[in-house]
Amino acid sequence: MTNLLKAWLSQGPVAQQLISFNHHDIVTGSVFCSQVSQLHQQLMGSEEQRWLLSSDSSDLFAVGLCAGLLAGKEVILPANTQAGTLSELTHEYDGVMANMPICEGKSFLRLDKDQNPPTGSWPQVQSYGKLVLFTSGSSGKPKRVVKTIDQLDAEVSVLEHTFAQHLPHCSVISTVSHQHIYGLLFKILWPLAASRPFLSDLVEYPETLSYYANLFPNLCLISSPAQLSRLPDALDNEKQLRAPSLVFSSGGPLSFDASKSVANCYGQPPIEVFGSTETGGIAYRRQHQANASWQTFASIEIAQAESDGALMLKSPYLPDNAWLKCDDKIELHSDGKFSLQGRLDRIIKVEEKRLSLVQMESLLESHPWVSKAALVMLEQPRVQLGAAIELSKEGAAQLETNGKLALNNQLKSHLLSQFERVTLPRRWRYPDALPLDQQGKRVQTNMLALFDIDKFKSK
Repeated sequence: MTNLLKAWLSQGPVAQQLISFNHHDIVTGSVFCSQVSQLHQQLMGSEEQRWLLSSDSSDLFAVGLCAGLLAGKEVILPANTQAGTLSELTHEYDGVMANMPICEGKSFLRLDKDQNPPTGSWPQVQSYGKLVLFTSGSSGKPKRVVKTIDQLDAEVSVLEHTFAQHLPHCSVISTVSHQHIYGLLFKILWPLAASRPFLSDLVEYPETLSYYANLFPNLCLISSPAQLSRLPDALDNEKQLRAPSLVFSSGGPLSFDASKSVANCYGQPPIEVFGSTETGGIAYRRQHQANASWQTFASIEIAQAESDGALMLKSPYLPDNAWLKCDDKIELHSDGKFSLQGRLDRIIKVEEKRLSLVQMESLLESHPWVSKAALVMLEQPRVQLGAAIELSKEGAAQLETNGKLALNNQLKSHLLSQFERVTLPRRWRYPDALPLDQQGKRVQTNMLALFDIDKFKSK
């Protein structure tokens, strides 16, 4: 199956297609068409080419996305709408499409939940716009990733070909944001192109999930490892009478225990999807046993680099047909499947949010109280981020005067200019000097020793 998304975008929805729903309203194809038409006219009348798009409501987001792409504009999706992030990207966009003003000095088009917009026909496309996402690169600077309609269409078509047989007349609900590539594809673009309605709200509570599972006979849940790991306890670890037909997980590794617990409640383990903003989806698996290997999607070619075991990738979701070396180390099996062996760079996932340790360390070191900063992922007593800070004279004086808690809070406040609260370090240490070896490099074991609970109870 090919050109699923492009065929839908060129024609638009049929009047009766159910686009989205929530507990108090629905959006039909005719309403959606009129909303897109109205916004498209405004975009065509504007000189601005690059439009940042942001909305918590998935139906409004979809209107802005379709109108922007059909108008030939660049649609910019920031990693988040923190003030520091928007300021860092300010040179990347000329206007904002959002349901509320989020920055000054830019053209602004408001996304409105108008259920009775002026009747309009679906825009005729001359040339499609592009989608631009930003993700943390290994250098710590936001990395610009451009997605064309052809690339997005290739991925949507493969998803439908791979999973459609499991999704009979499904409605789609999600616990992850549509502002990132996983939610964008699985909650917005794929459902639109395949005529599957989606919930316009984000599912934040297990009770909401159970409500919709009981309401709809067939449901597709788009979620993440962090959320799925907590879900079984919220469901009292009991088998549910009504369960989603299919559960997807992406954004990080899902433990085998979590997969088993979800299967106990819902009858089958989630389908995990491995990929990134740059690469799109690479492979998928279901963990019927521990450490199950990954099966590549039909359109993907992979190899293993001899030098360091890195994943080598060739994919129609990439801008050219060349091999791309990824930052994931793999073990390639004789049957063509592979196992993941960890990351080769300093990009990590915290609560499924991609985080550059370099970028966060750099921001910490820009604070006048910080001389040097080092971040480390801690496994015990639970997985969390730790920060080891070598203080400046001013910082040491602040620690002496106001104590550790006040200093922690000041540095967290500083980080919130660019990072979401859920990604911030949970444990803080202030050694006189960061531990280094004879070559001046940090040694992981020494860094971890800083966070030994018994040694550093007072810190």
